[in-house]
Amino acid sequence: MLWKTLKVPEIETLPGPVFVRAQDIPPGYRFPSHSHPWHQLIYAISGSLVVEAAHQRVVCGPEQAVWIPTGTVHAVASRYGAQFRSLYLRTSVGRGMAARYALLQVSALLRELIREAAWLGEQRVAGVATLAYTQRVHGLILDQLPRLERVQAPLPWPQSPMLRKLCEAIDRAPADADDIATWGARLGASERTLTRRFQAELGMNFREWKRRLRLFKSMELLGAGMSVTATALELGYGSPSAFSYMFTREMGCSPKTYRAAPGRERQRSARSRAR
Repeated sequence: MLWKTLKVPEIETLPGPVFVRAQDIPPGYRFPSHSHPWHQLIYAISGSLVVEAAHQRVVCGPEQAVWIPTGTVHAVASRYGAQFRSLYLRTSVGRGMAARYALLQVSALLRELIREAAWLGEQRVAGVATLAYTQRVHGLILDQLPRLERVQAPLPWPQSPMLRKLCEAIDRAPADADDIATWGARLGASERTLTRRFQAELGMNFREWKRRLRLFKSMELLGAGMSVTATALELGYGSPSAFSYMFTREMGCSPKTYRAAPGRERQRSARSRAR
């Protein structure tokens, strides 16, 4: 996909140990690769985000957040648009968190704390009471972060030209049914060579990588409001039941339940009003 580029927000210093920034990202836009001298937690309150770091990709919606440690080069994009909150944390208050970037399960409590912190950041009301309350909210967020569970493994993304060409083609057309032998012939490599390269560079075989890509794609499509049946067909599954079985096994909930997450309901309602 050819992304349109957004300018990375310029923040020279954090005003406090925790700083929350509310942002929207239009469909098809991307913040290019960048890093921060502080930790960042990226959380989509509606829609879904694709976050890439360390040659790996994750997709997150209102049920997950992405942890970006200090200095980690990363890019953030959305195929279908999203509203998200960036929590910036000084390195000194991020102790106990993962040293590498990770996809984390967001609790209902943390979800509301993030919303409250973002709302407080948008207010212009000053005063000792407001400042004390904001600090308590930030403190609760810091208490919650180390308790979050990791979910899913990131999707590794190749760096060699041959595998990038293959993987980017499947990313554009995830319903493609060609096997690795067909792709090898197309790329001028034997099936054995391509299989070996997949395992060496991505740590998994072609079939497993493609299955994981389809899972991440399904999260984006469901997050954008696509029906379970339409998502299954878009990804090349023979039936909605086959897709639902895969999704439930990997995510621990049905695609119907995932699609009905609170943030997604708000997003669909907003789109309906816009029409």
